Amino acid sequence: MAPPAQEVQPSSTPINDEQPPFSKSRVTVIGSGNWGSVASKLIASNTLTLPSFHDEVRMWVFEETLPSGEKLTEVINRTNENVKYLPGIKLGRNVVADPDLENAVKDANMLVFVTPHQFMEGICRSLVGKVREDVEAISLIKGMEVKMEGPCMISTLISQQLGLNCCVLMGANIANEIAVEKFSEATVGYKGNREIAEKWVQLFNTPYFMVTAVQDVEGVELCGTLKNVVAIAAGFVDGLEMGNNTKAAIMRIGLREMKAFSKLLFSSVKDSTFFESCGVADLITTCLGGRNRKVAEAFAKNGGKRSFDELEAEMLRGQKLQGVSTAKELYEVLSHRGWLELFPLFATVHEICIGRLPPSAIVEHFGRKPKFTLPI
Repeated sequence: MAPPAQEVQPSSTPINDEQPPFSKSRVTVIGSGNWGSVASKLIASNTLTLPSFHDEVRMWVFEETLPSGEKLTEVINRTNENVKYLPGIKLGRNVVADPDLENAVKDANMLVFVTPHQFMEGICRSLVGKVREDVEAISLIKGMEVKMEGPCMISTLISQQLGLNCCVLMGANIANEIAVEKFSEATVGYKGNREIAEKWVQLFNTPYFMVTAVQDVEGVELCGTLKNVVAIAAGFVDGLEMGNNTKAAIMRIGLREMKAFSKLLFSSVKDSTFFESCGVADLITTCLGGRNRKVAEAFAKNGGKRSFDELEAEMLRGQKLQGVSTAKELYEVLSHRGWLELFPLFATVHEICIGRLPPSAIVEHFGRKPKFTLPI
């Protein structure tokens, strides 16, 4: 006789109800110059070990034809090396170069912007409607757009044109030194979402690249932008062999003007931000060893007779200066708002860059006393 059938108890979970799969973040780096390639290397080393990220890192490359006749993208993918902008450094086998911007971003929910700031408006226009709705962004770009209504930070440009949240990462970061894994620091600036900021910290942080987050996106971004103008001034001092005392004075005055300008534009900027890596540390390293200082030194040695465009093409192998264009944009803001006499160092740098003043004028601003007390 068969045993009586047992009553089957209903399961608390429907049989056909599947648990949603764990969603991994996909990262695309928009830009492949010197700093963009190093950023890709940093990120790629972490996505291989962090379970919340897909291994692959897409890197958008503005396609170029090399002297050999090969496409830059093809060479990067074959050799795992950006032979033009970061020669001799392996990026990581999980870095994939892509010359198609729309294809590079289509699956990504974390976008890293790292291109010369003068190209950003066009890049953003081409990305409208092409990125995912849940995407988060971070800008490593140092510069600003000057519009009729006033200056527009790059993170704001990204947010406004693409409708997404954008953090920033700035710091004492000479790319070639980070590429060979010399110790460095950086600062992530964020607005309100600490969780997103920590995710960016996790993505960039390595034993040789220490990243911290501060809730002051405007302060962090302005530090990274304005220090390039001070670096131009430091380069003039070096080119004229004025010595370390003069250079230190220029750096101190430059930091003072950086802080004052930032607080005039955004009252929310925190004093403490200027003591982070994005502030005084970035100013020091850029005035000692950055490309803006290097080209400005050559400009001064030539007595201002060779243009920055000519020197940039000769010395930087396709990379772009930020300090000269930022000085121009900054001058427009100061002039429009009647602040030129409040910021004599900033004003003098631009006037030297355009040939209105000789390089030796960099120290003559000491006699141009501001009419009003700067907010510090």
